This record gives sequence, C-alpha cells and structure tokens, in this order.
Amino acid sequence: MRGFRVIPLATSGLVIVAALAGLTACEARKPAETPAVAAPEATIAPPPPANPEPDASAAPVERAAPPMLKPVALGTFEPGNPVAEAITGRLQIEDTMLKGANGASFTTERVAILKGGDEYTAGETYAEAMMIEPSETVELRRVLEETPPSKTPGNAICANTKAGYIAMAKVMEDNTEIVKLIGLQGSDIPAPGASGTALCASTNYIGKK
Repeated sequence: MRGFRVIPLATSGLVIVAALAGLTACEARKPAETPAVAAPEATIAPPPPANPEPDASAAPVERAAPPMLKPVALGTFEPGNPVAEAITGRLQIEDTMLKGANGASFTTERVAILKGGDEYTAGETYAEAMMIEPSETVELRRVLEETPPSKTPGNAICANTKAGYIAMAKVMEDNTEIVKLIGLQGSDIPAPGASGTALCASTNYIGKK
C-alpha cells in the first residue's frame, strides 16, 4: 500500500525486546522510597494539684525582725537612799512593770536604749542626772500607768505630776549592782529638742548580794 513501510516480523520482535529491556533498566535505577517514620508523641506533664500539700522537709523561711531592746536590769533591788525609800521602798523591776513595796507601781514600755552622754532635754544629759559615765547604757521606758505610794501619794516620783518617762542604768560599785533611776515629766520623748521634759527625781537601788 502507498505511504506505509512494512517491517519484517523478526525485526519488530527485536525492537520490542529491546524496549522491554530498557524499561526494566529504568525501573532498576529508580531509588527505593524511604519508609515514613512516625513522630514521637509529645510528653505532657500532669497539671499540679489545686491545693498542693506543704513540704514538711523544707527548711522554714527566715524573716528579718527588728532588734529586741534588752533591759539593763531585772530583779529585786533595795532602796539605796532616802529618796528611793520614799518613792518605792524595795523595788521589783520586771520587763514591763516596776513595783514598789510601798504600793507604788509603774506600767511601762521600753522605747530606747541610750548612752549616758545623750541629752534628755537641751543641755541636760543622763550621765549628769544619774551620776554615771557618759559611756554607760541607759534604758528609757515610757510610763503608761502610774500608781502612787499607798500611804503617802505625795511621795510619787514626780510628786503631784504624772511621770512621763523613767530612765535606768546599772553600774557596778565594789562588786555590787547599783541601779540608777530617774523620773522625767513631759509627754515628748526625751531628746535635745523635747518640749516640757524635766527631771523629777534621781535615786538609786542596791542589788542583793
């Protein structure tokens, strides 16, 4: 027929075989597919309990605290002069109380620890009023409530005026404890600029040997 070329059967068979061989070679060169690896599951921690129990083994938290004002003297003291005998007689000094054998008493609060050289009012020092060294420690207490001596109320430390403050110092004289005590009137805290502060009485007490 016109326009067509007849290819012998034997030749066409070789062509088919060659084509199949080429196809097989291409498939051999095709890289193998990498199997998919499953991603690791995310680890989720359990939520904390709503009200966790305290750890009993944990050390307690230390909190800063204001320094404590230590008293200069505590205990029982005998009057060391006639003024002390009249104001209180034998004196019991406690943390917040001063109690006299004659019925006098003072409810107090400790407000400051000072030095003898400090001024309780302008130009007047505790050392001069108490006859102690300027370096001696002085305990200042505010008087919250006062009861005068039972039989002689006029012998109160500030007489007919309520005591505002009491200052005390303890010194050693011939191996004996001596408590020096003064009463101050006025509501202002004793200081160089205090208003209305004045000395009422200065006295001393002797510790038991």
